Amino acid sequence: MTSDEAGGGGRDPLFRYDQPIFANEDILKISHLPGPDKIVGRDEHMSKVAQALNPAIFGREPTHLFIFGKTGSGKTLTARLVSERLQTEATREDVEVKIAVIDCGEQHTEASVIKTLASQVNDPSKSGMTIPERGLSTGDYYNRLWQVLDTCSDVAIVILDEIDMLRDDEVLRKLSRAGENQKIVDSRIGIIGISNKIDYPEELTERVKSSFAHDELVFPSYDANQLREILENRKDAFKPGVLTDDVIPLASALAAQEHGDARKAIDILRNAGRIARNESAETVTDDHVRAAKEKSEADRFSELLEGTATQSKAVLYSLVLQTGGRKTAEITTNKIYRQYLTVADDLDMDQLSERRVQELLQELDFLNVIQSEVRGRGRGQGVHGTHRLLEDPDIVKRVLLRDSRISTLE
Repeated sequence: MTSDEAGGGGRDPLFRYDQPIFANEDILKISHLPGPDKIVGRDEHMSKVAQALNPAIFGREPTHLFIFGKTGSGKTLTARLVSERLQTEATREDVEVKIAVIDCGEQHTEASVIKTLASQVNDPSKSGMTIPERGLSTGDYYNRLWQVLDTCSDVAIVILDEIDMLRDDEVLRKLSRAGENQKIVDSRIGIIGISNKIDYPEELTERVKSSFAHDELVFPSYDANQLREILENRKDAFKPGVLTDDVIPLASALAAQEHGDARKAIDILRNAGRIARNESAETVTDDHVRAAKEKSEADRFSELLEGTATQSKAVLYSLVLQTGGRKTAEITTNKIYRQYLTVADDLDMDQLSERRVQELLQELDFLNVIQSEVRGRGRGQGVHGTHRLLEDPDIVKRVLLRDSRISTLE
């Protein structure tokens, strides 16, 4: 079939060429940085981040900073926006500030953090070097980083998102003491570590605790009114008149129920629009919002489980079965293990030991898929672990069943 035959006017009828819902869907991307006047409820926090970074405007070393708060509380958005505004002001002082944003969930080894940092700061025309993807030792990557920093920047702002995912915190010590140890001479480093675990500093090794001086800042969750304002600030993503009056209030209310997560609110609004578009609807309604909430939860949970081994999924499926559909149900390791033995048998998988299953549960807890606690049975009775889901059991089950092997259990 020719293109003329396909579309009558040269367009393939398999695709659609109109855009009845969205005017600019990019506004609903999490990575989209809104204007400073559209940052909701974070004036005080922006001011404190600015205070920490302020010395960089004049080429001096900023104060290192840890930022804590639940997912979707604006931590990374604020850090990026303030850093970019500082970069602009530093230029007026003829100071070269470079910004590197590193996702420690993906770059979690010392070598990968240093390599990514060097790549983001590097200007080959100034440094005369490249940063290869592989083939160098960690020490060699550090040597290139020091040269890149000294030749390409006066100050480097290093934003370590999900810093608690780092396998080795030694990188914090080396970066923060680079000037003191004369690894860099003409540059300064400011570190912003971002985490949803407020107790992360207690997990640092003693060497890092004693040498990494920093301030701390906690971001509260957004309330429903703030979420509503955040979504109002992004409604330009849609064509005029497309959103019915109850769409934004409902999306913000649903997200407020889940710990005031702005990311979730934006996800719900974007998915509601996509669902309406796929249905060829002329408007986005509350029904689309409710369907989008379910999809957003499933998609996010699927991301958490990405790359998880089948054995871990079998353990999680066993927990789901034991909850009886109750999200708040707390199940002991022993009950999960007995259920797991049946699941593993049904899947014709090797049956792991109870100790190994306990380790897999700890990994799922680390990934924020479940919440685990160790409790005492009473005096002289020892302790036992309990575990509960952090997501609706039906959604967890639905996501797990996307795995072709787990799906045989349905």
